[in-house]
Amino acid sequence: MRILSVDHQIIAEFGEKRRIPLPIKDIPMNLIRAVIATEDRRFFEHPGVDARGLARAVLVALKSGRKEQGASTITMQVARNFFLSREKTYARKINEILLALKIDQNLTKDAILELYLNKIYFGKNAYGVAAAAQVYYGKSVADLTLSESAMIAGLPQAPSAINPLNNPKAALKRRNHVLNRMHHYGFITEEAFEEALAEPLTARYHRRQVDFKAPYVAETIRQDMLARYGDRAYTDGFIVYTTVDPKMQQAAEIAVQKNLLAYEKRHGYRGPITHFELPEEGETLFQWQSHLQALPTYAHLFPAVVVEVLDESILLMQGNGQLEKVLLSDTLWARPIRRNRSLGAEPTSFETILSIGDVVYVTIDEGKVALAQLPEANAALVATESATGAIKAMVGGYDFSLSHFNRALQAQRQPGSAFKPFVYISALEKGYTAASLVNDSPWVQNDRSLEGQWRPQNDSKQFSGPTRLRLGIVNSQNLVSIRLLDDIGLSFAKQTLARLGFTPEKLPNGLSLALGTLHVSPLEMAAAYSIIANGGYKVTPHLIHHIEDADGNILFAQNAPLAISSAGSAWIENLAEPVLAPEVAYIMSDFLKDAIQNGTGKRAKSLNRSDIGGKTGTTNDLQDNWFAGFNRDLVCVTWLGYDEPKSILEYGSRSALPIWIDFMGEALRDKPLSAPDRPDGIISVRIDPETGLLAHPRQKDAIFEVFRAEKIPSEQAPFKAQINEGQRSHPSDYPNLF
Repeated sequence: MRILSVDHQIIAEFGEKRRIPLPIKDIPMNLIRAVIATEDRRFFEHPGVDARGLARAVLVALKSGRKEQGASTITMQVARNFFLSREKTYARKINEILLALKIDQNLTKDAILELYLNKIYFGKNAYGVAAAAQVYYGKSVADLTLSESAMIAGLPQAPSAINPLNNPKAALKRRNHVLNRMHHYGFITEEAFEEALAEPLTARYHRRQVDFKAPYVAETIRQDMLARYGDRAYTDGFIVYTTVDPKMQQAAEIAVQKNLLAYEKRHGYRGPITHFELPEEGETLFQWQSHLQALPTYAHLFPAVVVEVLDESILLMQGNGQLEKVLLSDTLWARPIRRNRSLGAEPTSFETILSIGDVVYVTIDEGKVALAQLPEANAALVATESATGAIKAMVGGYDFSLSHFNRALQAQRQPGSAFKPFVYISALEKGYTAASLVNDSPWVQNDRSLEGQWRPQNDSKQFSGPTRLRLGIVNSQNLVSIRLLDDIGLSFAKQTLARLGFTPEKLPNGLSLALGTLHVSPLEMAAAYSIIANGGYKVTPHLIHHIEDADGNILFAQNAPLAISSAGSAWIENLAEPVLAPEVAYIMSDFLKDAIQNGTGKRAKSLNRSDIGGKTGTTNDLQDNWFAGFNRDLVCVTWLGYDEPKSILEYGSRSALPIWIDFMGEALRDKPLSAPDRPDGIISVRIDPETGLLAHPRQKDAIFEVFRAEKIPSEQAPFKAQINEGQRSHPSDYPNLF
């Protein structure tokens, strides 16, 4: 089974049988002649069965009483491999002969040869000449030398016993036999024959070659295919075309790994991973090489051993024996460092973390080596196409070899404030506007589950009083979200959230829902944010575009509903389900753009794009960090935390947002601005920023706000002269406050 990217690059291969089918025209003549000379000299002359060879085999069997010669032609081998068992009985041989005659009558010689060259076993799980060329030489059949072609052509006789990896001596003897036959029958010249005989044995095992790595994607597809087809997934040669974009996938891998390493540096050094004892007298430091080579490497991390500690640098040796210097100025995050001037010198301080013989992990970036450590925290990223749900990139953790657990799909974590937009959406659907005032003030509620009172706080521990809805989400004010949910009612909010794709059973039965205390995966969050980005349509995230069998027949094609604005949907046959009024989706996207320009996501302003919006998320005790953001075309959700929940001591804007920024910076590079379309039902009017009412014509501090046409404020704020801060304090000053 082969798994391909959206542009048909190979992501991974799975299966016990490795086969790369080729048409006969793509198989070089030297390889064809080598097979003919070895397996069936009169292939193009006989009718599927070689009477002379068969008669010879019968005579030998009569004389010896044993079946010593099979006399199988290429056509007979095709018959056996496709239709019969390998048991050596006269009945099977008769069936083989009859089938070979039938095959020869119905297929051309080229077609029979093509079947043979793609089907026959060549050892090391390689079936067919193309797979054999990859396994033994790491190249395509077109690039094989004459000697290499002869080596491969000789393998079908005993693919396990005489292959060049298991038995080089026998393989070389068999190769020379093939070359002799080619020369004897005039297939090659004397000069070519001598040159090929002199060529040394160069075969070695080559692992499956991939164009780029996306292990979490590959494993997800493998599990999906196993569920669809059972063990056939490994044997039937399926080709799975995914929706993954190689450029975005690479950017996602780098963003996750880079920022996890950066997070580790911000939170201190845990010390060396192990320690090598100093070499005995007469030995060299390079005795440590074999020990280093036995240690695992991970994404961007390589083991190295400290061989010298000086005043301003440390000298490290990698597993290949190469020595690298790391400056003290580049290791300040891990200070203090023991400073030994030479091998064997006594340490001058016990308040140190490194000494000669300590084994550490390092990163190598553009030739520069830096001290690092394997992350204990983990992260995930998933990016989807907002109009279809096609997954363009997915990373489930720092390194797949460390953990196969895919946090982008499988982790169920609290999203915190990244969930607030959906509470606000419920409020907008209930009749609130961007200018509605909500009182950001203390809240106290008896809570049986806590055996006491629930007193939620804003992160700032401050209260802002009457607050416009827009500012409530831009500044991520917890009390505004709680009062909103309390006013619109849990029942109404849950109905809206279920329509947006959230599982009703996961939604807690309390106002803590306003703070994102449900449990969701990053992929579920990406699906929900897609509704905001695409104008109100529900799409289903998916990785598979289509599946083909080994013959190129399409077995499954993803017919993803398309989300598109109503103005351009007339030509769309498979339109996604509208689950949110486009005006509400637009207002929320505008809020979230403001959250980047002026709120908790302001670090993302570094991308210099006016078309992006998003929301940070941080849960109680700083256990989960999120950022969910988008432009009209692409949604990306990032998460950072510990698998066993504990505080990461940072907010989402500090750890999850930088991952998002690094990814979106690459994913949107050179892409034109693509902001959500403004529906016809949206109108901008001037309002009084204090009351949320229509601004007086002479009001100087008025601001523009967006409204659904039917929700424009009907009252006008009274004209007022310059008012000193704190002068307005009576509730009657805020007629728009619930």
